[in-house]
Amino acid sequence: MHGNGIIPVSDSVFWVGAHDRTTDKFEGMWPLPHGVAYNSYLLTGEKNILIDTVKEHFIGGFLDRITEVLAGRALDFVIVNHMEPDHSGSVRALRGVYPDVKLIGNAKTAEMMENFFGINGNVVTVSDGETLELGGRKFVFAFTPMVHWPESMAAYDATDRILFSSDIFGGFGATDGGIFDDEADMNITVAEMERYYVNIVGRFAAPALKALAKVRTLDVGIICPAHGPVWRSEPGRVIDIYERLSRQETDEGVVVVYGTMYGNTAVAAERIARALAENGSPRVIVHDVARDDISRVTTDIWKHRGLVLASCTYNMELFPPMARLLRHLENKGMKGRYAGLCGTFSWAEASLREMSAFVERSRGGWTLVEPKILIKSGMKASDCALCETLASNMVRALKG
Repeated sequence: MHGNGIIPVSDSVFWVGAHDRTTDKFEGMWPLPHGVAYNSYLLTGEKNILIDTVKEHFIGGFLDRITEVLAGRALDFVIVNHMEPDHSGSVRALRGVYPDVKLIGNAKTAEMMENFFGINGNVVTVSDGETLELGGRKFVFAFTPMVHWPESMAAYDATDRILFSSDIFGGFGATDGGIFDDEADMNITVAEMERYYVNIVGRFAAPALKALAKVRTLDVGIICPAHGPVWRSEPGRVIDIYERLSRQETDEGVVVVYGTMYGNTAVAAERIARALAENGSPRVIVHDVARDDISRVTTDIWKHRGLVLASCTYNMELFPPMARLLRHLENKGMKGRYAGLCGTFSWAEASLREMSAFVERSRGGWTLVEPKILIKSGMKASDCALCETLASNMVRALKG
């Protein structure tokens, strides 16, 4: 039994990472109601090899775990799969404790290592597909550029059939006492992995598919990502989930997102939502764009084929929380979706015009479902009829 939170993944592979339950927002933006894990793995044997590190704030406990596992032996190598500071932040401190340790990465890793930490010695560079023998273990390196940084890569230990996948297959959430998929609450695990993927990786869905193609050529027994649980029981399940997200495969449901100041636009949104249900939409999800977290709203939109945007005009522009959401959606480059629009105003119409421009800029990523609805001040009987028509046409488009 190991102390200090060390968890064996196998007889010679140990989780020595950290659980962060104090950071409230990942990357300064994404809420962490369940915390987040920074996974680091120490492989022991003829050579002792560390896979990635942890955020610098957690260096104390991290070094304690490494010291306990090594029990006086040297740390020979650190494989740096990704230079984002939540994974590389402790490299400089490790160098201080183990000055002879060699850092393994690719050419872009080496450049970032110098730019971030001023480190340029004892750095070993590998190429895509290269095989490297390290102390009786055979590693294969697979570059995964733009998933989600240009230097990102994965390291496959062919000896033990373990894929150290970096941010691929990662998700938000500390692991609550256990680090394995068969110990985790899958409802939370999958939801937080989807939210992580959509908001951080989603823009790079095409590179993610290329990375998955490389993963599927490997005989993987265990997947050890840099965030979230270790997939030892169902590694194929997480690959399938990730591929579905990367292919932008969607459900038929409709997400209704509204922005309102005094409630009039909310009335229209609720009328549309009710009409969608009446017309047989298999799922309807309603979000208040000013109150619901943008990462959760975007995740729901990514997973469903239909979207209805309903927004008021504010100071002769689109309601600012809705404008922020549309910028975020535009960055994601979603394809094969349907959008319905409902704008409201009292004296200077802008909301419908700006939402229409969002659909047009998608160049077919979003297909407009008619009618476009424009409501002046409060709802009227004619507006209710248009809301019902829009809902009917949306359901028909999704089923078609």
